[in-house]
Amino acid sequence: MQTKYIFITGGVCSSLGKGLTAASIGMLLEKKGFKIAMLKCDPYLNVDPGTMNPYQHGEVYVTDDGGETDLDLGHYYRYTDSPLSAASNITSGQIYNAVIRREREGGYLGKTVQVIPHITDEIKQKIFLVSKQFEGIDIVLVEIGGTIGDIESLPFLEAIRQFRYDHPGDCMNIHLTYVPYLKSAGEVKTKPSQHSAQVLREIGIFPDMILCRCESKLSDEVKDKISLFCNVPRQFVMEEVDVEYSIYEVPLELHAQNVDGMICQKFGLADRPIDLSEWTKLIDTIKKPKGSVTIGIIGKYVDHQDSYKSVLEALDHAALSQGYQLEIKRFEADKIIDNGSVEKAIEGCDGYLVPGGFGERGWMGKILTAKYCREKKRPFFGICLGMQVMAVEFARHVLGLTEANSTEIDSYTKEPVISLLSEQRTVQDLGGTMRLGAYACELLKGSKAYAAYGSKVISERHRHRYEFNSKYREEMEKNNFIFTGQLENGSLCEIAEIKDHPWMLGVQFHPEFKSKPTKAHPLFRDFIKASIANRMNPA
Repeated sequence: MQTKYIFITGGVCSSLGKGLTAASIGMLLEKKGFKIAMLKCDPYLNVDPGTMNPYQHGEVYVTDDGGETDLDLGHYYRYTDSPLSAASNITSGQIYNAVIRREREGGYLGKTVQVIPHITDEIKQKIFLVSKQFEGIDIVLVEIGGTIGDIESLPFLEAIRQFRYDHPGDCMNIHLTYVPYLKSAGEVKTKPSQHSAQVLREIGIFPDMILCRCESKLSDEVKDKISLFCNVPRQFVMEEVDVEYSIYEVPLELHAQNVDGMICQKFGLADRPIDLSEWTKLIDTIKKPKGSVTIGIIGKYVDHQDSYKSVLEALDHAALSQGYQLEIKRFEADKIIDNGSVEKAIEGCDGYLVPGGFGERGWMGKILTAKYCREKKRPFFGICLGMQVMAVEFARHVLGLTEANSTEIDSYTKEPVISLLSEQRTVQDLGGTMRLGAYACELLKGSKAYAAYGSKVISERHRHRYEFNSKYREEMEKNNFIFTGQLENGSLCEIAEIKDHPWMLGVQFHPEFKSKPTKAHPLFRDFIKASIANRMNPA
């Protein structure tokens, strides 16, 4: 069949959940047997989010091929089996960079380079390439970042207008809008949605379906009004009500309104029945857990919920896999040492996790957390920087190397337990990280890592420049700090464990990027198991 394209835009305000909506629709279409691909278009001028502050952008999601991408790709991965790569996320910065570079190389043969057609042509080409990632892609879902009316997103909107003109009959526009309820007036207001759709029409884009984000169900009268004033057939006006328990209810709610069936109708595709029993079972577990488990997150950006989005989701998946509800306690790493006793500062948790990060702030708080967990036999999971924290703490307090440190924190340290690889010392571009994307890792049989994965060789995604200094490996291992995973056909340390500890493990990679709600990541699963056991039998 001819590849179909669904363009998803958002209006009225940001944070409506376009990414979740796109991912949910993608999942439903996959369940119907269609092969899908997904693309996120971000209108900012950064080439990628790799150098952006987490407070600005949230987490950076990394793909197997080393793409540093928008966090919405994490939603795509968790909900679908869509192929994801660096090509699955484009930014205005990437587009303009490519066009300007081509102009400097003489690629336009002296022509005046303009937004139309050169920028829009580049965007259209990127959309088309996503559909060719592998053979047989039936439907491509394209999410346009930003809010309708923003000047930044205009080139993307013009590009999808042109794309539909170039591919008549193969494109569909879904507009996600906000329908607020004014408590003082006691009424639901459709005017913001009307204006949003009007702006779209002025651009030349006519929505085929409107999804109304709202706090409670909309009356038929309200939907009729939106249909009339937004020029969308009544049966294509759907509601997306705030879910009660979990974001994983969204695809079930959309399917209940036959959103997937209406998309098939629009494209003239076979509306096959789908099996959502796996997701229904997941929601049942969320609604009726057999207990709760509390995990403490010690990080720099704990006040911003999107900074550790994939970590939090992976923990949730792992808890659900055991039938438990996840409770999270957030601790700002740089404030732990201000509270006197570390034990008192972070008390009340069944397990502790130190996520990835960069820079000196909060370093000592993380070190002291690792020390507390090692000495008190509390479950500890260190990810990327968290593994480096675990190694430096052990070197300081077990080996007696009081000046042990990372050269990221102290470039002049006399005991560089964590250091920059020699081949990276000349890298000037912050986006030029050499360890980015998927790498194979060999596991040591008999280790906790091997028990979790049940495999000798695994593949996980990285995002870092600093590594464990193998100079200290022999002495560390003599004292029960065991390196149970290393780079395949190499010597770089990937996984470390404390041998005489119930569960204290650190990884140099980011396992959170490969966890799904219906398939918890094995390391997160076993960490949660250990935390539940600790809850049942606290030391």
